[in-house]
Amino acid sequence: MSTWPSSGAASGPVCVGSPHPRVRRAMDATPRAGFLLLADRQWAGVDMPLSIGSGQTNSQPWTVREMLRLLGVLPGHTVLDVGSGSGWTTAILAELVGPTGSVLGLERIPQVMEFGRANLERSERPWAAIRLASRGIVGAPEEAPFDRILVSAEADRFPDALADQLADGGVLVIPVAGTMTAHTVGVGSWRSVRTGSSVSCR
Repeated sequence: MSTWPSSGAASGPVCVGSPHPRVRRAMDATPRAGFLLLADRQWAGVDMPLSIGSGQTNSQPWTVREMLRLLGVLPGHTVLDVGSGSGWTTAILAELVGPTGSVLGLERIPQVMEFGRANLERSERPWAAIRLASRGIVGAPEEAPFDRILVSAEADRFPDALADQLADGGVLVIPVAGTMTAHTVGVGSWRSVRTGSSVSCR
């Protein structure tokens, strides 16, 4: 049984989106409060980024919903979560892939990695793991290929090194220069979809 606290009452405006039903169910099954610092759990229902220390944040729920909708994770998929932070997106991805899939979260800051790993362990989804990102290495090329790759932190330009770690038909979702971007790789071809601001609340 999960040991997460409930999400708590929102103390500010909450954005209501229309996520894919599977995304909505996975997020409902993974309360945000369990991935926040104790003092900030009262704000779990507010649609805004929240600090988790070391200059990092737990992402705005609207942004997480939109990224997961674009990612299109299916049961059994192998997923890489780059910048796993609090572990919230890693745990949601684990719910989406189910026990026949796997999720690997990477975090570059040791203290944040330990925080996210502890949060993820409480989700009791052992097919997901979080580890420290290797210095100087983008993603996890030794674990590739991945069906899906999620990058939560905004990048100035598209990361080709991560794209090379996708399987055929794989999808990479990343905010690039203020725009949420989904790239799909086919057999020898690329398709991309840009969907507007990655930070605005709709």
